[in-house]
Amino acid sequence: MKRKFVTNLILLLFLNLLIKPFWLFGIDRTVQNTVGDESFGMYFALFNFSMLLNILLDVGITNYNNRNIAQHNFLLSKHLSNIVGLKFMLAIVYAVFSLSIAAIIGYNNVQFHLLFFLILNQFLISFTLYLRSNISALHLFRTDSIISVLDRSFMIIICSVLLFTNILPIQFTIEWFIYAQTIAYALTTLITFAIVLKKSGKIEVRFNFTFFGVFLRKSYPYALLILLMSFYNRIDSVMLERLLPHPIGKQQAGIYAQAFRLLDAVSMFGLLFAGLLLPIFAKMIKQKEHVGQIVKLSFTLLIIPAIIIAISSIFYNMEIMGALYTSNTEHSSGILGILMTGFIGIACTYIFGTLLTANGSMKQLNMMAFGGMVLNVVLNLFLIPRFMAFGSAYASLSTQLFTGFAQLALALYIFNIKPQISYIARLALFAGAVVVLGLLSKQIGQWFYGYLIMLAGAVILAILFRLFNLKDLYQIIRYEQA
Repeated sequence: MKRKFVTNLILLLFLNLLIKPFWLFGIDRTVQNTVGDESFGMYFALFNFSMLLNILLDVGITNYNNRNIAQHNFLLSKHLSNIVGLKFMLAIVYAVFSLSIAAIIGYNNVQFHLLFFLILNQFLISFTLYLRSNISALHLFRTDSIISVLDRSFMIIICSVLLFTNILPIQFTIEWFIYAQTIAYALTTLITFAIVLKKSGKIEVRFNFTFFGVFLRKSYPYALLILLMSFYNRIDSVMLERLLPHPIGKQQAGIYAQAFRLLDAVSMFGLLFAGLLLPIFAKMIKQKEHVGQIVKLSFTLLIIPAIIIAISSIFYNMEIMGALYTSNTEHSSGILGILMTGFIGIACTYIFGTLLTANGSMKQLNMMAFGGMVLNVVLNLFLIPRFMAFGSAYASLSTQLFTGFAQLALALYIFNIKPQISYIARLALFAGAVVVLGLLSKQIGQWFYGYLIMLAGAVILAILFRLFNLKDLYQIIRYEQA
């Protein structure tokens, strides 16, 4: 299992490093610079609003299905026939609820137009994720890795034509950005559905309400967890845009989006770990295999980059944001360091939250997530009127660290994992050494070279502190029995 995890993780990282940075910094960033902070801030708030209720599209189906099919492969064809029908019904429910709440909030016609397409996009994303949960549950990780970058690849092609050529006689607006996403998501959904259909054989879409009821009763704890986590991960920009007066709310949401984009970028790689680990953990738990070693391996492979990213973002926040954006970087640079520190908590969530999900420890996870949601909303209500986007950043940092470490503690307790004191000490010393390295690197005249030296030096420090063991990783990749 360790070999399967590491080899497929390498492929996943390679493909995503190839595609997603270009999407974020070549396309997404260029779009914000082109349309302006206010227009992009409106889009960003609407996008996050569409994310808040997207649990109604899924109601825990994807996570439960991934765990269930990983343990019982033979159920694929039966469940696929029923769940496809269920997903279409849920799409109608999601659209009605989202548009109704948007009307209550008071969105205008332009916002409603954009929201309609964002709702359609959320359905396409959710449907693709469900289909991918079947592919990864069958341990077809290479196929899933390719699909994971398909939508962004299509978007890069479409947006590049719109932004950088004169093939179409249009002025690029935020509307065109959303339309491009819709086309890309639709193509990805069709391709993924064809792949799953090939594995399952012919299916008949059924509307079996008895099956729906039984399945939803089993999946609702997963739905509740996703809903609660969506709130404390995505409510920040919505509250910024709504709590602050016009046009300050949209501007602050746009400034927040500048820094959040980078957190979202690194979080994508954490999500790759979770997607790979969930079916592996589920199978190991069913077969009563000890998970301690793979937990330590995956945690180390994610927490080391998280520490490096957090500390380097604090030291080089001004330089990074100045290189990426053309406006308001003096504000968003401070937010970057705060948000990136929260990635340490997010890394814990992706490893230990995934382990607890695979174990079915949903009651504990939902209690933790409810606490995180309450903490985040209360902090945002208190901090946004006083500190605006900075207030949201501090609320996010507090919430991510609280929920991440809570899941770490829960997992260690439930699985009776006892981390070595020497490992914890080496991790703490490593973090301290990276801070010292950051201070030294700032003495170099050219910031870019100093930044690269800090990153490279931090990786060397991880090896020197024996957190990364290259020999062990090589053996895991080469030998199945390692």
